[in-house]
Amino acid sequence: MKLEGKVWRYGDNIDTDVIIPARYLNTFDPKELAKHCMVDIDESFAPNVKEGDIMVGGRNFGCGSSREHAPVAIKAAGIPVVIAASFARIFYRNGINIGLPLLEIGSDVEKIKAGDKLRVDTATGTIEDLTTGDVFHAHPLPGFVQDIAKAGGLINYIKGQKD
Repeated sequence: MKLEGKVWRYGDNIDTDVIIPARYLNTFDPKELAKHCMVDIDESFAPNVKEGDIMVGGRNFGCGSSREHAPVAIKAAGIPVVIAASFARIFYRNGINIGLPLLEIGSDVEKIKAGDKLRVDTATGTIEDLTTGDVFHAHPLPGFVQDIAKAGGLINYIKGQKD
């Protein structure tokens, strides 16, 4: 999957309570969750994010509770991929399950700034910063993970396998 978008940049240890605060967990409607995504750390995110923008975080992105609401809120906000130095393992698995590609690039993430424009190829793991000219390499997503993302998540992927 090839993607291009503007960067929304966040730091280390962004936990699921910051991604979608607990007070908004009375719904599982993705569009409603998207309205409150990142509100406690960045009030400008939800009203200004554009379909195709890219979220970039630091180390341990998605730590905290195991709630699936966090990657759902990010994806529903129009973010097609999240790039970070590293992800909390449960968040990583939840991202895969809902069809949100996640790419780890270690300390190279520090070179990506808010507002930069990125081109991302999830099949090869290549990340080009079109603003600076830097090129980064994440481990490419395995084929089955790419298939899950293309299907829109694990449930849709499994349904497609039965047809």
